[in-house]
Amino acid sequence: MDDPDVIEISSNESEAEHSFDRRPLLQPVISRVVDALGGYEGGVYRMGDEINGCLKDLKKLWRKDDTDDERTVARIFWETRVMSNDLIPILLETAGKGLVEDKRAIACADLMTAMTWPIDMAEELKELDDELDKGTDYTQLLESHLHYKVALLKPGVMQSLFGIVLPPLAKPPKERQERDGQIISVVLHLVRNLAFIKDLPFNTHLSADQAEFSSLQTKLIRALSDTHMLQLLLTIAANTEKDPLLTSWNTIVLEIFYLLFRGVKPSTLTNDQVKQPAETLHRLLAAEERTKRELARKANSRHSRFGTTIAVKFNPNKKAKPTTEEDNANEADSEVSSSRSFVLHRQQAITSESGNIMDITKNRAAKKGTKVDELAREDHLSVEAKTTLQTLAIEFTEGCFNPFLASLLKDIRSERAKITEKDNLRLLFVTKWFLEFFLGMRAKAKSQGGEGRWNFGLIAEVTERTWIIWVLKRMREAVEEKPKQWTELQTGIECLTQLLLLIDTMSSADIADPVLQEAADVLQQQIIYNGEVLDIAFESLRTYKTGTQSLVYLDSSIYLAYALLRMLERWSKTKGGDVYVRKKKAKKRRGPKGLGEDDGIPDAEEEPAEEQEVVHETMFTFEAFEMKFAHAEITHTLLTYLARYKDFASSENMRRVVSLMHRQAVRAKAEGLFFKVSTLHLFKMILADQKSFPREQPYKDLVNLITFLLRQFFKALAEDSFLAVEAFFPKNRGHWKQFSSWEPEKPKKNEKKTVEDARFPPDVEVKKGYSWSDQLGITIASLVEADNTELVHWTKDILTVVIAQRKRIIDETDNKDDAASDDDDDAEATRLLRLKGPSSEAMGKITDYLIPYLSDEQADAATKNAHLKLLFRLCKFFILDEGKVQLLPQQQVSHGCNKPDADELEWYVPAGITPSDLQSTLTVIEQFLETPIDLEGKKASELLGKKRRRRRRQKRSSSPESDDDAALDDDEPRKKKKEKKKKEKEEYKSAQFIEDSDAEYGDIEAFLEKEKAMREKAQQAAIASGAQPVIMKAHGTKKRRRKAGNASQNKKRKADEPTNTTEHTNLVDDAAESEKDRDSSADEEPQAQAPSPPQPRPRPLHKRIPMLPNQQSSDDDAVEIVPAPSTTVAPRRNRLVISDDDDS
Repeated sequence: MDDPDVIEISSNESEAEHSFDRRPLLQPVISRVVDALGGYEGGVYRMGDEINGCLKDLKKLWRKDDTDDERTVARIFWETRVMSNDLIPILLETAGKGLVEDKRAIACADLMTAMTWPIDMAEELKELDDELDKGTDYTQLLESHLHYKVALLKPGVMQSLFGIVLPPLAKPPKERQERDGQIISVVLHLVRNLAFIKDLPFNTHLSADQAEFSSLQTKLIRALSDTHMLQLLLTIAANTEKDPLLTSWNTIVLEIFYLLFRGVKPSTLTNDQVKQPAETLHRLLAAEERTKRELARKANSRHSRFGTTIAVKFNPNKKAKPTTEEDNANEADSEVSSSRSFVLHRQQAITSESGNIMDITKNRAAKKGTKVDELAREDHLSVEAKTTLQTLAIEFTEGCFNPFLASLLKDIRSERAKITEKDNLRLLFVTKWFLEFFLGMRAKAKSQGGEGRWNFGLIAEVTERTWIIWVLKRMREAVEEKPKQWTELQTGIECLTQLLLLIDTMSSADIADPVLQEAADVLQQQIIYNGEVLDIAFESLRTYKTGTQSLVYLDSSIYLAYALLRMLERWSKTKGGDVYVRKKKAKKRRGPKGLGEDDGIPDAEEEPAEEQEVVHETMFTFEAFEMKFAHAEITHTLLTYLARYKDFASSENMRRVVSLMHRQAVRAKAEGLFFKVSTLHLFKMILADQKSFPREQPYKDLVNLITFLLRQFFKALAEDSFLAVEAFFPKNRGHWKQFSSWEPEKPKKNEKKTVEDARFPPDVEVKKGYSWSDQLGITIASLVEADNTELVHWTKDILTVVIAQRKRIIDETDNKDDAASDDDDDAEATRLLRLKGPSSEAMGKITDYLIPYLSDEQADAATKNAHLKLLFRLCKFFILDEGKVQLLPQQQVSHGCNKPDADELEWYVPAGITPSDLQSTLTVIEQFLETPIDLEGKKASELLGKKRRRRRRQKRSSSPESDDDAALDDDEPRKKKKEKKKKEKEEYKSAQFIEDSDAEYGDIEAFLEKEKAMREKAQQAAIASGAQPVIMKAHGTKKRRRKAGNASQNKKRKADEPTNTTEHTNLVDDAAESEKDRDSSADEEPQAQAPSPPQPRPRPLHKRIPMLPNQQSSDDDAVEIVPAPSTTVAPRRNRLVISDDDDS
């Protein structure tokens, strides 16, 4: 049944409406309204009788463009020249002659503001339809704005607009109406629009009319100064906290200042503008002289007019081999390998390398374009305009900076409706600009002997805690946005850099005021404790990518790191002490438990739990923070910046990058980061151009640093020739350490205090009551549930590689023994021994297999994926940095185990695990992949629980080298009290145990003799009855089995005992398990001081491990899947223990 109230909207109508051409309908109407405005008679403009209605009609017609992407009305207005022919003459005839409150003048100002409103090209292009608007062109509209700006800058126009503003401002606050504020807002927006219109690039080849469009910003600044409009802006900025009407315009004034000052650098306005032309001429002449000198070095000779032909021989010292009949078939290969000539027709080949000349003719791939600056622009201002802006900047800093910033920050924090996202960017830029201007003017005044005028109270607002918190918050939100707001992040980095320079200036020795010294110390400690500034300086350099961020972003990041490291180094030398740095970590939110089929749908939506931030505090040291910058990605960023050394505007750019590279190569001893082919090629280019460098210290330091790095490279190459191959690969993940002079810090012997290792996510374990095979099946099921099946296949690949490698070693070793034995009986004995397991000689040749990571995804999974780590542990893989293996020094270097604070875990397969044991594990994994374990309707994740974290030693005076360091417990009184109580309890129990044992046993020697007799008697009785003797386990942790005494007993025990897969998990104990796990495993291994009770029979398993294909089930000659304990690794007490049963 159709509902008559439903209105159906057809898409055909909307498409027809969009495709409708408005110009034939609107152009006659607009032309008649414009003609009715008035016209010139005898050189004087005469207004029409219906001018008020005509102005209102034009405003109504202008609003038609709100739904028109083509901007048809704006184009018709430009074609009729209504701005220059009608609106401006009407404004001059009314407001220009004193009629400042005339409605016609206000209507003209309103239309001017609408017609000059900025066009956001990015947003306009996004809204265009691909089919309907593919012919849209905004070039005409942008050109019209330039002509509007020229017309509005005519004499008398800005004065008339200023006259319109005065009457509303002259009224007392109680008499003001809403219309008064709207009139002032219209004029201020018109000034904003004129400042937004960008001049054409300066070009001397343009005509006089076109050259006028390159200096419009200079005329605008001069007009604003002559009409006292700049003084009006300063008045509004200084009184925003006192007058609510003025407060409503602070965002417009902010945007005007942003548009006026973004075209000129602060360093330009700090200089004397009278001497500026001479300094500019001197700089240009010096650049021209440097260019001429460089060209003269590579100039062509007089023979260039005749051309050049040069023959270059390939392999000139190689002698040609005598040709044979077989070589005739490969004649082309012989020509390549032998000496041959190439002809070059370029004169540069005389002085340059032949390879470079040949590369010129190659087709090179186009490089991605780099962005210079997305924020600022370069305005070609005259000296008069710069002097006006200098005066404006001085007056704003002295009287408006603090109240203006305070009012804007208050509105932003209050989330006023007038605040937009771009206002945050403008506020950051304006603050950065005036801070740099203040520091420059203060340094200039200090050099002239007087700095009393530029006291720090003028910019005190930026040192407030609320301001710094807001800046960090905006930068954090810019990074979290998708896509990331690189422009706002760049502005925040520049603002932080100027803030650090301000704090560094306040803490200098030249400041005698103790209040300023104390304020600077507090700010420095807060910056270090907060830790966010330190992270920003590190991440901005690490995450830079060419083409994604602009070149100014790169320069700002390097400047921030340079200023921060210099400030922290100076602070650590003078006031360095016990300072902590705070690290915030957000706990993972636990989502609601999955609903079953019978649970139904909840009545109300459950609110997700909020993320809780966990704050860790660690000791800060400058050396550790400086060492953190020894990073491969940061080195790549620095070299990218250094490669543009020819474009550096001053020697300060070179000083910053050389300082950061020096901290990496010399201070952090990470010269291995620079051992790459691309880096060496860059150094070669720099050394070739060093004669053209300015004679300044930063360039000399660069040459010395490059010489040092090259000397270290060839020294390392002489020691390890494989470095020639490694130079083609990146030096990430600490690979640079083996080629550098860096040495790990040796732990102190007296420090035994441990803290919780929170660098990595907590591990998980299977709940109790499951066998080893069931635990393996549950772990595989959990990985499959999480869509991580590729990690299980990766584990299979690791096992396959290790099995093949170890089988090859065993076959080569044991087959050699078979070939040497001629006796058939000896060969038969050798084959029987191989059924038991590999020989001790073969096991001695097997080494630990370090698991390689072929991608970052595998490295992250092996470090952070708790389910994969559990699978590795069940496969008897171990972590290298847990200190459970004692390696030789050369093995430590090869494995890289000297990395206690590494960001990645390194896993290895112990050498003591036999291929049969690994093959059984591989078979079980394949079985569970083919036939998943039956969990009776439960999820695998429900059968897993959290495992206690690893614990590592804590250094007293150390600082974290990574972002994920463990936290220090600052509650010292409670910790000391708990330790004291625990110590007293242990002493009491120990004393009681010793007293009771002495009273019960008496002489220990007599007790041991008695126990030995009892064991022998029990063993003889068991042998006589044919039963299995009940004795202590020979593989205990206190004593090792004798080689000759227990061999027969071990064989008999293996033949009699049934196969039990629970022993499979007890063969290799994870030394990194918690105390609870170690206590549970200790129950299966009795202590050596007392006789062990009879062992219970192994309980039946839920699932048995399937036998290998080459095994047969028989009662007489059964081969266990579980490997013999003779070759099983049992890492206990922090060392690798390999049983030596089969050595006999």
